[in-house]
Amino acid sequence: MSYRTEASRITTVDQTREVSPAMVTARGSLQLTLALFKPDITRVPHVLKAIRQRIVEEEFFIIRNKELRLTREETEQFYIEHQGKFFYNRLVTFMSSGPTQALILAHEDAIKRWRHLMGPTKVYKTKFEAPSTIRGMYGLTDTRNSTHGSDSPDTAAKEIAFFYPEFSIEDWYKNDEPSFRLGKVSLDDVNFVHRLQ
Repeated sequence: MSYRTEASRITTVDQTREVSPAMVTARGSLQLTLALFKPDITRVPHVLKAIRQRIVEEEFFIIRNKELRLTREETEQFYIEHQGKFFYNRLVTFMSSGPTQALILAHEDAIKRWRHLMGPTKVYKTKFEAPSTIRGMYGLTDTRNSTHGSDSPDTAAKEIAFFYPEFSIEDWYKNDEPSFRLGKVSLDDVNFVHRLQ
């Protein structure tokens, strides 16, 4: 498996670009969120395929999708809010241990819908209380819980900027969101991304 590390290398969050959280929701009926497939599932093709199928069945639009391998420094930066917590080192080590897929998803109320589809963070509890969720089916531990999703419009804007510094949320709402909302797109199965028709 080849990683597109050179083409998709993350260096830093673009602090100079103002991204309003309201842009993630207010400009149209579709909301954007960031989804990550963690290393524990990107290494298992049949699980990755099953999760992708769930995303399609739930009628999410895949706006962007790329695979990359985060360095330890990039992972520390992404999870800076957890620094000092007991699980921080374990999380950073795990997330930098293999390939990650970063997706921008769109749907009406995308943040809530993606988090519902993922299921709760605590995997042991999730296996009993929400067994049909992604984490209920494929999560192994609270760290190796298969997926990540933004928890608010503010977080979504920041996380999208982290993984896709070249992506303009404002431009997407202005130029592409109406076509997505009207369904004038098709799924590119090879790259697992929706394209404008």
